[in-house]
Amino acid sequence: MNYEDYDTQVAGEIIAGFDARPEMLVQVLHAFLDRFGWISEAAIRQLADELNISRADVHGVVSYYHDFRTEPPGEHVIKVCAAEACQAMGGRELDAHARQQLGGSNVTLEPVYCLGNCACSPAIMVDGKTYGRVSNERFDDIVAALRGNR
Repeated sequence: MNYEDYDTQVAGEIIAGFDARPEMLVQVLHAFLDRFGWISEAAIRQLADELNISRADVHGVVSYYHDFRTEPPGEHVIKVCAAEACQAMGGRELDAHARQQLGGSNVTLEPVYCLGNCACSPAIMVDGKTYGRVSNERFDDIVAALRGNR
């Protein structure tokens, strides 16, 4: 994934696109993620200033929702479903395997609470693409393909 470096002018245009309305904070944050890949401290300051809310309010929303990250993501983002259906089908074991396999790599591993693929548990999402019935071996194959090894 290639995200742009933070640009206050672009950020201002995004905020203006939502009429700088504080009640649109979550939507603005999603737009920031789409553009920049993460929510930086500079973004939090600018959002607070332009939406006329406190930095604590912005930070509270950013830290509450698991979709918002405050560090730049790796080259790829893998989300492992942690919802009940996936847990029942081996999701916890898959998550542990993924953490072991990806340690020290430039891949961001994140939990997600339902990918809407419960019938094909356990499920993961890689750079926005959902995969179902993911075993440890299939996970390794998917990661190998990302790295260009298969």
